[in-house]
Amino acid sequence: MSPFPLYEQHEQAYCSQFANVEQAASTQDRVLMGAPGTIIEHRRGGAVYYARQYMGPEGRRQEESLGGPQGDPEVDARVEQVRRRIELGKDLIGRIRDLSKLGFQLADNKTYATVGVLYNYGLFEAGAVLVGSHAYAVILNSLGIRAVSYETEDIDIARRHQLALANPPQGGLLAMLKETGINFVPVPALKRGEPSTSYTEAGKSRFHVDLLVPSRDDTFPTVPVAELNAHATGLPYLAYLLGKAQTGTLISRHGAVPVRVPESARFAIHKLLVSRLRTNTLVKSQKDVRQASVLLAMLGEHRTGDIEDACAELPRSARALVRRTLPEVEALMRDAHEAGLAELESGLAG
Repeated sequence: MSPFPLYEQHEQAYCSQFANVEQAASTQDRVLMGAPGTIIEHRRGGAVYYARQYMGPEGRRQEESLGGPQGDPEVDARVEQVRRRIELGKDLIGRIRDLSKLGFQLADNKTYATVGVLYNYGLFEAGAVLVGSHAYAVILNSLGIRAVSYETEDIDIARRHQLALANPPQGGLLAMLKETGINFVPVPALKRGEPSTSYTEAGKSRFHVDLLVPSRDDTFPTVPVAELNAHATGLPYLAYLLGKAQTGTLISRHGAVPVRVPESARFAIHKLLVSRLRTNTLVKSQKDVRQASVLLAMLGEHRTGDIEDACAELPRSARALVRRTLPEVEALMRDAHEAGLAELESGLAG
């Protein structure tokens, strides 16, 4: 049995600092791709044209044209709007730099740009949910705790119902992703002739985005997502995970972006469930159980009732699978986190 705590709480002052970052991030009408950068001027003949020069998510200097000439009311308004976004972005980065030193979870720059472009198109407001290890990092920060982080090159985006998007691009999800400046391409499906449900950065990079939807049974079908002009992989029990969601904020060295993530207790229970659905990836299964145990430990000690509520809404067909994880969970939580373990056992016994 492990006598060592799975997490540490951040001091209240640091949690307040993070809350201020979240509040400021929520005021953004649009997230800038890459670092905030600066506005520069180009002279063409006797006229002045504007551009934003910045460091892109892949670490290369880039330029975004803002138009011209200087003096055109529409152009000047656009430049001023971008200038305000740059100022807010730089302010956020200064605060995030301090938080990173304190152990708050930071996403890499590619992830920030990718999630940011989805925010710009209103996916999270429309109901899309960030899941997977990046959601885990967002939840840790929201709960005000520090724990072992897991590096990942996967971005998992899920949706339960059709998203009511105001202005999606003609090219759908792939066109959105390309606006990051990252050269995304579809990943060929395992079965010849089936559409792709995943997008990866061209070349040797393993960075990729997966689109997920609930499966109606225990299979993993390929499902069309018409509003994104894309296809998704259906996952068993994903509807349970997406049944309750909460707002959160993903932070990185390039800025902060509001997102939607699963409710914390459901995320933990679903992680245990997924660990039993993985049949050939022991390392990932162990990671799932540990992430779940961290959240269960915190919730049992500081949010009594959340775990039992999440267990009560777990489909009965999934209960046996989650119970199989109890020996592993107990090995991590016994002695150090009795409250969370007891509430989990009680919730699964009902």
